Amino acid sequence: MKTDTSGSNVIAIIQARLNSNRLPGKVLLDIAGKPMLTRVVERTSLAKSISSIVVVTTTDPSDEAIVELCEIEGYPIYRGSQFDVLDRYYQAAKQFGAEIIVRITADCPVIDPTVIDKTVNALVDFMHANPGHAQDGFSANRLPPPWGRTYPVGLDTEVCTIAGLELAWREARLPHQREHVMPFFYENPGRFNIIHVNHEADFGHLRWTVDTPQDLELIRQIFSRFPGRLDFNWLEVLDLIEREPDLLNINKQVQPKHYRQVDERGYH
Repeated sequence: MKTDTSGSNVIAIIQARLNSNRLPGKVLLDIAGKPMLTRVVERTSLAKSISSIVVVTTTDPSDEAIVELCEIEGYPIYRGSQFDVLDRYYQAAKQFGAEIIVRITADCPVIDPTVIDKTVNALVDFMHANPGHAQDGFSANRLPPPWGRTYPVGLDTEVCTIAGLELAWREARLPHQREHVMPFFYENPGRFNIIHVNHEADFGHLRWTVDTPQDLELIRQIFSRFPGRLDFNWLEVLDLIEREPDLLNINKQVQPKHYRQVDERGYH
């Protein structure tokens, strides 16, 4: 049964920049004929729980190409701090009147609308059941230990209220809390109700995000198996990998970043 989110302004905020460390310019690289960012926006827009989508990039001149793409495609856009991404999110959420914020990153082109809906609905259900503590809820399908993850890397969805985001914005002090937006929530479980969205089986070892050329090649291979389709879901990708297990060899050597790792260029 679908949770009713019609009374809330649920905004998916997609962060994107071109000056990434391991694969510069990645969010505009081609995937099946369109820029990666476009693929992320298109697939996010299929989520039934989302009211609107905003792309947040930086004020750095290197990100002008992202602004140009958003203007051409008609995507709402906000420009803010390059390294204080929490501030970028909070200012964009305020400007666009968000009541519930969904964090998506532009390097996840296989992001799944059904997973987005499941994660949003988990928070909305908590808010309805706990009206006096609605602002305390935080839902996510990817969390560090002790929670862990059961969805593949690349389906990452984190959801909070504007009140919760404002509290994090005011109080978060550590560099990784500012750069990665949401750690303040799960690093303060006594202050927030952490809702871990799980899948029945554990596929957390699979890597469907794009940080390296090897990741990009895997994603291009995945999209090539669903020609002309925008709506293939993550379970279909699982079926594809079961049929073609050699696909996993493409990026199996890529080492994931630790969630506390930050871009040192912003903290000299």
